[in-house]
Amino acid sequence: MMQVKRYFVSMLGRLYENQDCSAAWTLELVGERWSLLILRDAMFGNCTRFSQFWKSLGIATNILTKRLEDLVAAGLMERRQSAGEQAEYLLTQKGLELKPVIIALTEWGDKWVRPGPVMFQNGPDGQPVALQLRRASDDTRVAIADVVARSR
Repeated sequence: MMQVKRYFVSMLGRLYENQDCSAAWTLELVGERWSLLILRDAMFGNCTRFSQFWKSLGIATNILTKRLEDLVAAGLMERRQSAGEQAEYLLTQKGLELKPVIIALTEWGDKWVRPGPVMFQNGPDGQPVALQLRRASDDTRVAIADVVARSR
């Protein structure tokens, strides 16, 4: 936990000391808008190189550099340098497992803000995919209103 807290301090300059919550801790890592858009483009836009992220996002190069460094430091991306080529930024398993978060934000935005230009599909067969809440014990679908938070 100390290593995670040290990273939080370096990223935003302060901690949410009174927040004992995984959602708050996660927002410290990925809650900044450019970070989420970089992850989105890595996941769904086939971006791996600085120039690709820059072209896709139109972000200032100093901000893009910092966000990529932060994502690498957090273990969400890995920087690989090949001789004579621009470095690649590749998602780690930790970063890849944020894919449902990006899908959920996009689906929420499609419904409540404005429909966007993409839909999510299963790559091999092209069938649409959707996130659903399921009971862990037997895979039964759960209504969103029925989900509560309890202490561990």
